[in-house]
Amino acid sequence: MRKAHLSLTPEQTDLVHWTASLGAITAEALALRMDITPASARGRLSAAVRRGLLARRRLLVDAPTLYTITRAGLRACGAYGIDPCRLSAGGAHHAIVCAEVAAGLERCYPDHRLAGERELRRDERDLGRPLASASLASDRLHYPDLVLWPGATGKLPVAIEVELTIKAPRRLANICRAWARCPTVSGVLYLAPSHVERALERAIEKAHAQERVVVLPLEALPSRTRA
Repeated sequence: MRKAHLSLTPEQTDLVHWTASLGAITAEALALRMDITPASARGRLSAAVRRGLLARRRLLVDAPTLYTITRAGLRACGAYGIDPCRLSAGGAHHAIVCAEVAAGLERCYPDHRLAGERELRRDERDLGRPLASASLASDRLHYPDLVLWPGATGKLPVAIEVELTIKAPRRLANICRAWARCPTVSGVLYLAPSHVERALERAIEKAHAQERVVVLPLEALPSRTRA
């Protein structure tokens, strides 16, 4: 049966739009972002699922449930040009961590606006030019996982990369080199677990990107799952 037009409160609109921008979120990430309990966050997400705004998927055992936007949710919050996120078991862990990183960054930088890769791709496609992506030597664009936009106009954003696995050294160095010469961002912040940090630091040094690219441990950000 076709659903009637959905009227959302500002809080519901923000929740659904945040999900659309990131692709997928968790109750734990929402709890951290809003400074509420995980149980309260799950209640809000479950209400959005019942209204057809979000879909719920549990892809990994002993891991948080992921919530993604539906087409009805996209229409309701006005998030045009973004498709519902298709999750796989292989990408679930990265999506979980990205949502938590996004929430932690918003808590640390309340005067900035955070956007996900899906929103960035949409905006660059609409404008026909890079906004916060890096150009690789192969003429392909490399997109960050998240973008932290400053509140003040005229200032460049910070690209955020969530690196959970060790990439091939040459590929990683090429990406760092692309970020080092990227004119559309003020800098790049890599967040990584300890076993990935060393590989990143070697790639940054090889690319001579120390002035533009920084690595921090994931533990540097607030976390609901570590609380």
